[in-house]
Amino acid sequence: MTELAYDVVVIGAGPVGENVADRVVQGGLTAAIVERELVGGECSYWACMPTKALLRSGSALRAARQVPGAREAVTGDLDAAAVLARRDSFAANWRDDGQVSWLESAGIALHRGHGRLSSAKVVEVTDADGATTTLTARHAVVVATGSSSRKPDIPGLRAAAPWSSREAAAATSVPRRLAIIGGGVVATEMATAYAALGSSVTILARDGVLPSVERFAAEQVTQSLRAAGVTVHVDAEAVSVHRDDEGTVHVETTKGERVEADEVLVAIGRTPNTRDLGLDTVGLTPGDWLTVDDTMRVVDAGDWLYAAGDVNRRALLTHQGKYQARAVGDVIVARAKGEKVDDGRWGRHVATADERAVPQVVFTDPEIAAVGLTAAAAEAAGLRTRVVDYNLGAVAGAALHADDYQGQARMVVDEDRKVIVGVTFVGPDVAELIHAATVAIVGEVPLDRLWHAVPAYPTVSEVWLRLLEAYGR
Repeated sequence: MTELAYDVVVIGAGPVGENVADRVVQGGLTAAIVERELVGGECSYWACMPTKALLRSGSALRAARQVPGAREAVTGDLDAAAVLARRDSFAANWRDDGQVSWLESAGIALHRGHGRLSSAKVVEVTDADGATTTLTARHAVVVATGSSSRKPDIPGLRAAAPWSSREAAAATSVPRRLAIIGGGVVATEMATAYAALGSSVTILARDGVLPSVERFAAEQVTQSLRAAGVTVHVDAEAVSVHRDDEGTVHVETTKGERVEADEVLVAIGRTPNTRDLGLDTVGLTPGDWLTVDDTMRVVDAGDWLYAAGDVNRRALLTHQGKYQARAVGDVIVARAKGEKVDDGRWGRHVATADERAVPQVVFTDPEIAAVGLTAAAAEAAGLRTRVVDYNLGAVAGAALHADDYQGQARMVVDEDRKVIVGVTFVGPDVAELIHAATVAIVGEVPLDRLWHAVPAYPTVSEVWLRLLEAYGR
C-alpha cells in the first residue's frame, strides 16, 4: 500500500473536479484528483459535447433549408456516418490523453482508480489491478462524482438492455426505430437528433414534454417534434418492457399503447454517484445526494468535506457545476490560509446564482434558452410580477435569419424592484441570446437603466428593445 498526502483531494475528474483542483493549485496548494473512468468526465464523452455534435448537423441543415438561395443548394439528407464520425472527434474517440496532459501541465496529480472515503480526510484509491493507494488531505476532500441516468423499476426493462444517455450519445449506428421513456431535456434533444438522422422516434412523456420550462416553449417544441415525424405520447407511462428473440423491444403504457422499437432510451432523471464512496465511514448515507451550504461544504460532515456539481443536486448543469467548483477551490484556499471568507450574497466564495439565475439551453428544434424563474415559479416564490411576451418572429433580425421564423420571448419582471427575474426564448438559434439575459438578472439591472442598453440593428437581440417597449417606459 502506498501512502501520500496532499492539501486537497478531489474525487472525480470531470469538468467540476478539474476546476476545483485547478483553483486550488492556482491558490498555492497541492491537489490530487481521483478518477475511475476517463479524465474529463460525463460532459466530455457522453453528454454536453458529443450530444451537441449529434444535434448540430441537423440544425445546420434545417437552417439552410429556411433561407432561399441556400435552400436550393441542399440536395440531400444528413450523412449519418459523417455525423457520427464528427461526434466521435468531439468525444476525442473516448481517449483522455489530452485531458491527462492538461492535468500534468496544471500541476495536478492524477490517481486512476476507484476512490472511497475511509475516514475523515482520507481517501483510499483502488486501481484496476487491485493495488491500493491511501491519499490523506491536509485541508479538504471534494466529492465531484456527478450523477448517472436513473432506471425505473419497470418490469422487463433491465433485461431489455435499455440505452441510457451514455449509449444514446455514443451509439455506433442509428436505430431504425427508437422509443424514448421520458420527456425532459435528454429525451427531447435525443429525439431531435435521431429523428434528423432517420430514426422513427416515439416519446413516452409521463409528465409531459419539458415540464419545467414555460408552457409556450414546450408546446412549440412538441409541435416541431411531431412535424418532424416524432410520435409524442403525453401522460403515457411505460408499465412493461420486453425485448423478444429477434431483438425488437416492446413497450406497453398505462393507456394501452404498444410501441415497438429497435432500441429504448430511458431518460427520466438522474441519480447521484455516491453509492460506493464510503460515505458511511463519515456518518453519511451511501446513495444520497449530498446537501451543502452556499460554500459547497457538506452539511453534518465536519469542516473538511465539500461536494460540487451534480452530486449536490443544486443545479444539474455542467456550467453551474464549474461555477460551483471555482467557488469551492477559492474558499478552500482562503480557509487553509486563514483568509477572510466572502460568503455573503454574490460573494466570491458562494454560488448564489444557483438560487435564481441558472441559465439553460435545450438544443431541440426550435431551441429553448431560459434563465431565472418561469412565470409560475416567480408567482410561487411570492413575487409580485408582470409577464411580458413578444413574438420573436416579428423582430427584423429574425426575419433575416430565416423565412417564416417562429419564436417567442418572455420577460418576467419583479414589479416591486423593477428588475427582471426570468427570461425565456424559444426559436431557431436562440441559445446565444441567453447570456445577455443572465447578465441582466445577476446584475439586477433596473429596467430604467436597461433602456440604455441599445441592441444593434438588425439583429435578433432587438427583441430586448421590443420587450421593454411592451413593458412601457
